[in-house]
Amino acid sequence: MRRLRPLLLLPLLAMLPGCEAVVLSPAGDIAAQQRDLLVWSVVLMLIIVIPVMAMIVFFAWKYRESNKEARYEPDWDHSTHLELVIWAAPLLIIICLGAITWSGTHLLDPYRSLDRVNKGQAVAEGVEPLQVNVVAMDWKWLFIYPEYGIATVNELAAPVDRPIRFHITSTGVMNSFYIPALAGQIYAMPGMETKLHAVINHPGEYVGFSANYSGDGFSNMRFAFHGLDEAGFDQWVAGVRADSKNLDRETYLELEKPSEKVPVIHYASVDEGLFDAVLNMCVEPGKMCMGEMMAIDRKGGLGLTAVHATWPLVHDKYARRGQAVLGSGESYVMAICTPLEAEKAAVDAARRRQELAVQMTRSAPAEQIMGMGLTRPGQAARTEVAATGWSFAPRIPAPTAADASASQS
Repeated sequence: MRRLRPLLLLPLLAMLPGCEAVVLSPAGDIAAQQRDLLVWSVVLMLIIVIPVMAMIVFFAWKYRESNKEARYEPDWDHSTHLELVIWAAPLLIIICLGAITWSGTHLLDPYRSLDRVNKGQAVAEGVEPLQVNVVAMDWKWLFIYPEYGIATVNELAAPVDRPIRFHITSTGVMNSFYIPALAGQIYAMPGMETKLHAVINHPGEYVGFSANYSGDGFSNMRFAFHGLDEAGFDQWVAGVRADSKNLDRETYLELEKPSEKVPVIHYASVDEGLFDAVLNMCVEPGKMCMGEMMAIDRKGGLGLTAVHATWPLVHDKYARRGQAVLGSGESYVMAICTPLEAEKAAVDAARRRQELAVQMTRSAPAEQIMGMGLTRPGQAARTEVAATGWSFAPRIPAPTAADASASQS
């Protein structure tokens, strides 16, 4: 009866062909190259594994106790030919694996821009990659299309044979962005940005998910990926734009709260700079961005008084950000004027002063502005005063006879 037990596994083996081995049958060029790398690595290792397994069976059968014809050599301890085989073959395998790994590591670098969309098909000149900003949330995925000004939740689409450039970050814990049919997984971490370049070559419906455990709703953190032709993708974009929802910062803060089994959501418009605010962890109004804080720290910081320049949090994802430094209250460092903002404010102020000066010059007659020390607009002799934008020149009186006699004496 025990010998018949393995036969019970035959129905299970018959069901294996129904499994979808998407990793070994991908729909994207990057995933196909990764598949080839995996296959070649296994084949090279099998060059050693198969002979070793076969020799185990052969030696066990040949030198069994009942075989009296096998040679008995208790004093044998060395064979040059056998040593060459034992050491040379694994060494060659290691060299081949090292070469494949080195080339694959560089050619399949997720940060490397694509130079081909398929085997033997280079990227057409002038084709810009489709940029998709990916935000891993608890427990859902947000996709922002800056080129089209739209966003989706738990739904992703891309045209066939067009390079895709993903910018990936997270709002809370670390996740892993993974579409097996498209490319390998890449991690998403809060406050950091990772990139992934990929391309889909075959139209179809594919599945993406998080490959890194991230809490209660991890098992349902899945999304649909649509590979579409150009017309189908344009139609999909039009369908998203037909929705009336707008993804502003207030909407994002509500969306960021932990939730499970979230249905597909479309946003017809997205606030400009939202992804940068998510990346710098400053979506909350008035909160200082990480980039601003690092720029201040690089220049020496703001001193101990800056510790009190805080503002209460509206939403902290039930984690009380800043608790370890600022006490039990929910707070964050308030934003200040950045160098770029200061430069822009100075340019705007100078433009307003210039417009005011031109307006006053046009509205007042020339004889009304020819007061003490003033010259006509446009004359060369003038001194710029930054505060008002007016031009002043000192009035020098003509010399008199008394001044001449005084200078001669």
